Amino acid sequence: MSTHDAAPAEPKQADPIRRILQPIRGRLIVAALLTGIGSMFTLVPLAGIAQLATMALGPAGALAQGDVWRIVIASAASLFLGMALISLGELAAHLADNRITHQLRLQAMRRLGQVPLGWFTSRASGEVKQAMQDDINTLHSLTAHFYTTTGRAVGAIAISVVYLFAMDWRMALIAILPFPGFFLFFGRAMKASGSNMDQFVAGMGRINHAVVEFVNGIPVVKAFGATGRAHGSYRAAVDAFADAFAAFTRPLVGSMANANALIAPVAVLGVVVIAGTVFVALDIMAPVDVLPFALVAPGISAPMLLLHYLTHDLNNATGAAQRVLALLDTPVLAQPAPGQQQLPNGTEIRLEGVGYAYDGQNQVLSDINLTLRPGTVTAIVGASGSGKSTLARLLLRFFDPSVGRITLGGVDLRQIATTELYRRVGFVLQEVRLIHASVRENIALGRPGASSGEVEAAARLANIHERILALPRGYDSVIGEDAQLSGGELQRVSIARAVLLDPSVLVLDEATAAADAENEVAIQDALSRFARGRTLLVIAHRLDTIMHADHIVVVENGAILEQGSHAGLLADKGRYAQLWALGGYQDTQEDAVLPC
Repeated sequence: MSTHDAAPAEPKQADPIRRILQPIRGRLIVAALLTGIGSMFTLVPLAGIAQLATMALGPAGALAQGDVWRIVIASAASLFLGMALISLGELAAHLADNRITHQLRLQAMRRLGQVPLGWFTSRASGEVKQAMQDDINTLHSLTAHFYTTTGRAVGAIAISVVYLFAMDWRMALIAILPFPGFFLFFGRAMKASGSNMDQFVAGMGRINHAVVEFVNGIPVVKAFGATGRAHGSYRAAVDAFADAFAAFTRPLVGSMANANALIAPVAVLGVVVIAGTVFVALDIMAPVDVLPFALVAPGISAPMLLLHYLTHDLNNATGAAQRVLALLDTPVLAQPAPGQQQLPNGTEIRLEGVGYAYDGQNQVLSDINLTLRPGTVTAIVGASGSGKSTLARLLLRFFDPSVGRITLGGVDLRQIATTELYRRVGFVLQEVRLIHASVRENIALGRPGASSGEVEAAARLANIHERILALPRGYDSVIGEDAQLSGGELQRVSIARAVLLDPSVLVLDEATAAADAENEVAIQDALSRFARGRTLLVIAHRLDTIMHADHIVVVENGAILEQGSHAGLLADKGRYAQLWALGGYQDTQEDAVLPC
């Protein structure tokens, strides 16, 4: 399984929102119904006011005190009941949101704990953070607010329309006439802007590229005085985006302005007044009968506009749901079933016919057959891109071979539980990964129960003990806060972490690439002492550091070109001898060391 094979898959269902919210869908429906019914009850006082006005303007004596109190009490009771139902609905939605947010974060955490380590090497941390934090926060707006707000809006519109038709169906038809026009203008706006969407997206891409290019090139531009050309390229991208943005927004703004103006409360009220005047003139209805329409019909505008804005939020939530589902659908590293796990018998490592291809197409390694015998040092050398680091990461099971198998102590790595594998195989890579915790906790990450003495002994072997003691709080200093360490010092902390695990097999890949000269000597010394007596695989850059290796393997174009001892390879006068003749350096960015 490659890192690319483990890339997030496309959501399997057409509606990502439905899939994400499936566990709490029933609760959200109940919440929407509660808020919808509550919204209906809160509008009952409007009908009460209209009824009181009708009675007051009606024949003398129609306004009886008893009737007034009944209407007032009923209106107040409906208002408070509606508010209570809305509050219950909001509470139900927030509880449901808390449940699904909790579940999604735990699922994402568990998923990331099961994906191949190689998956992280092809992912920016911001991409993972967006799905785990930003997108789940976006879904919070959907679950906690979208359904209840939709329920309130739909409930207000529904009760208003029912009430108006109950008063007079003819006047009701005229009063709601502006609202179909709103959707007509809205659809036209979406169609007009959609035709320019491709240009808008392309313009966004060009300006993003121009910004990155401009910022990254500032040192060169200043050094060589090429400001005119650099500024011109950025300015051209900005101007092109401005044109695309204008083409995208011009039809949208015009149509949406017309749509919003059409259902503005004053516009709806104007339609009601004009229609009411005509009806009164034709003696179809009494003047006082127009009052309910003047009170209620303009109130439909606000929830109608709210529904329009909610569709925008729904689009954002759909994109967030797709990214979260992509993360949750990431293929995991296969683990042996319970009862089928096997424990290695010894530390011999064999690569048997191993091949690996990214995406199943780009072949990186082919037919690798190699044995790492217990207690020996095997060095992998070769030009940049030859497949050396990929071979090392297969041994660490960052991903699995496309063909062939790798065994540890006679057991296929795929039949060894990950926890068991990393108890036996340690690694020190160029990319140091430390967590936001104390130095002590970082060293003891693989053995949380290690004593302070064991942690300090590991730090001493890694040549970092004295530097840790010099920190403000010593081993309790927190990485990134009061523990400000250089790249080489962080590397030595990672070595101390590996030392504490005491693995029988050690993989070194670019172990000193980030270190300065002083730190490199300290790291080399630490690794030399740590590696004694262990099975060691070294990815080598400087050939003079691996000339005493038990076995040297030259990799080229993903295949083993030659292998043997330093003396034997020089005698063969092959690729290794050519590299040695060039000064003992290879065309790579990698480095490694051997035990003295």
